[in-house]
Formats: sequence, structure tokens, C-alpha cells
Amino acid sequence: MSITAANEYSTAELSELARRHLWMHFSRMGGDPHAPLPIIVAGEGCYVYDADGKRYLDGLAALFCVNAGHGRPELADAAAAQIRELDFFTTWSYAHPRAIELAERIAKLAPGDLNRVFFTSGGSEAVESALKLVRNYHLLTGNARKTKVIAREIAYHGTSLGALSATGITSLREQFEPLAPGGCHVPNTNSYRWPADRDPLWAADAIAERIEFEGPSTVAAVILEPVQNGGGCFVPQDGYFQRVREICDANDVLLISDEVICSWGRLGYYFGSERYGYQPDIITTAKGLSNANQPMGAMIASDRVAAPFMEGKRSFSHGFTFGGHPVAAAVALANLDIFEREDLCGHVREKEGEFRAMLEDLRDIPIVGDVRGAGFFQAVELVKDQKTKESFNDEESEDLLRGFLSGELYRNGLICRADDRGDPVIQLSPPLIADTEQFEEIGHVLRTVLTAASERMA
Repeated sequence: MSITAANEYSTAELSELARRHLWMHFSRMGGDPHAPLPIIVAGEGCYVYDADGKRYLDGLAALFCVNAGHGRPELADAAAAQIRELDFFTTWSYAHPRAIELAERIAKLAPGDLNRVFFTSGGSEAVESALKLVRNYHLLTGNARKTKVIAREIAYHGTSLGALSATGITSLREQFEPLAPGGCHVPNTNSYRWPADRDPLWAADAIAERIEFEGPSTVAAVILEPVQNGGGCFVPQDGYFQRVREICDANDVLLISDEVICSWGRLGYYFGSERYGYQPDIITTAKGLSNANQPMGAMIASDRVAAPFMEGKRSFSHGFTFGGHPVAAAVALANLDIFEREDLCGHVREKEGEFRAMLEDLRDIPIVGDVRGAGFFQAVELVKDQKTKESFNDEESEDLLRGFLSGELYRNGLICRADDRGDPVIQLSPPLIADTEQFEEIGHVLRTVLTAASERMA
């Protein structure tokens, strides 16, 4: 495809302007001022292009978002048509057709009686909405002391203060303390780091123990991702979510399934809870809902949870100006048309084994410790010693991930995530249209770079 740098600026000028004015998210802004700054200017299918025209395989789907692939003209057409019809109107006491149509469509796809759709502008807002809802729900149903939320260690649930209280990553929390009260944490499902004789449902039972410790009359909800992102794609053990559902029901605790990443085909189903066969009370979602072509998220609540707010003069006193934006809703509807027409969920289920086999084939590289994940959401954990599972210390991890891997992967044309929130991992979540050609390309780059990294760390 034809690529040009933005407007009249050269790549060097864009880089300088960015360093002077653009405060990038979760980015170290004090690095080498002369180091090249990645500037992405175009996208098509599974690939994006930088300002110099170089092509990269987007192995992260632009942060787990662009599930249907880049450059979908039907989404651009849907946005343009909606702007011509109704550019914007709020859903505060008003409704418009696209928000109504999208809410109905989501409700039909969501499991069980999750029929109430509360739109947001993104994932953190969806989680924030869910945390406020569970408190308000328990207040209205006569359990005002139920305010605490149980989440898992190293789990990421968002950046707003409420969502951050559920986030289990110390380095993200400590800069902003004191946080909203009520966040409690339990072990995650990283069985790679468990003793061999540990009961498979140990992590689920830890939730029951924490509820008992806090006092069941004080716990409002448990929030869990179907596959945990933080730490690198931790999958649940067989029966884990069924046990958690039993625990929640026994203690009048609501179950929030945080599917900001794990919905819209990422695990091969519209919702990750479908893959693992459990029924949440609330689902939070975003990212792939609109293919990230417009900022959009949602909290989806069950009829039971919504019921107290549907009586008399009551309301859920919460909202966002752009929640249910007509242009975002129109794009999301067109995106779901693509999902149905191309059966993207079915494609993920069909190709998951091939994708995973490519990653498993890397186990002969000495620093590859574990390969885990589900669907098109996979991770490779890196270790100093495969037999003992010894991990890298903080200094070694810094040198490995930021001093070498991140730059080398990018220079070799692959965008993925080298992360050490927990133990060092490489995370991959390509667009759901990825196929054999892309898997082979990913495998070639990973083998080249990880082999070099292994030799470097020896």
C-alpha cells in the first residue's frame, strides 16, 4: 500500500514534535532523545507501517484491540454515514437508534440474562462502572456493608482509582496511593509456578478463604479475567470458574467477568466466559467491540443486578459524556457484521492449535520456560534455567526486555509485548484474521531474536 508521512512533516520532524508535545501513555519519556521513535502511520490487515514505509506484523492487535484487522473500509463507511445522520447526542436521559440497536445485539450475544448494556468510552470506565454498580446494588438490597472487591495478584483491571484498587500490580498502584478502599487480592492461576502436588482448585478455594477472612457481609464482588493478562496469559484450571461461581453464590457476592481483552473473539468466542462455561453477573468489555476504530466499552449487567435500579424514582447516578456515542455504536454494529460474515470466532477456534504449535516449537531455545494462553491470546515466559524455572532478577529482566528484546523484535518487523509485570514474558495477540502466513512470520522472528537473547544472557 502507498504510505506517506503525516502532512508536511518529515519523520525526523514528527519525532521531534512528539518528544516536545506528546505525552505518551505508560512510556518512559526521559530516554535517549536521539533514539528513533516508532511512528505508525497506516494499517492494513495484520500489518501496520511506520512513517518511513517499513511494514510490521501487528502481533499485539494494537494492544488487544484490532480484532478484525486494520483498514476495514466498511467501518470507515459506517462512521461517515453516521456522522452525516447524527454526529453526536448523549445517552443521558436520551436515546438514539444506534445505541439501542447495539445494546440489543450485545444482549443477544451475551450469556444468560445479561440483558442490560451500559456504554462507556473504554475498559477502565467499564470496570469503574461495574465497581460502582456492585456497591450500589448491595446498598439498595439492604447490604450496605458489602463494599470490598476481591481480585487476583498481578491482574490488571484499569487505571482509574477504583479500577486501580482492583488491579494487583504493585508498581502501578503505589504511585497513586491511597487508592479507593476495598481492594483485596488472592493468588492467580499461574500453575507453572505451583508445586507439583498442589490441588488444581487451590486458587479458587483461596477466594473462599479471603471472603471468610474479610467477612462475607463486607464483600461485594469478585472480579476476574477469563484469561489473566497481567503476568502473561494465565489460564484457569478445569473447574476453576465453576468453583468460583459456587463460592460467590454461597456468600451473596457478585461475579464480574472482566473481558476487556477476552471478549469479541480473542478466545474464540464472543465472550471468554462462554469458553470456560461460567455465568457472570456482570461483564466488562471494550477494545475489540468497535475494532478500536472508535473508543467504546460497555458494562453488561444481568436482569437480577439491574432490577433494583428499575423501580420507582431510582437511578444509577453514574455516566460518561461519550458513552454510547452514535458514531462508535455505528462502527461497532458494522464490526459485528464482519464477525458474523467472516466467522472470526470460528476461525480462531480452527487456527488456535496451529498458532500454539508454532510457539511450542520454540521450547528448544534455552530461555523459553513456559508457553500458555488460549485462542489468539498467548504468552511465552522467559527463564534463566528451564529445569529449575529460575527467573531473571530485576536488573537482568530490565536488560533482557528493554535493553534488547523490545528493540530487536521491532527492528525485525514484529510488534508484540515484552513485559515483566510478574516474570518476564513475550505476549502475542494478533488480529483474528491472522493465518498460517502470519504464524510462520511470527515464529521466524521469535526464533531469531530469542536465540540471540539466550546467547546474550548465557
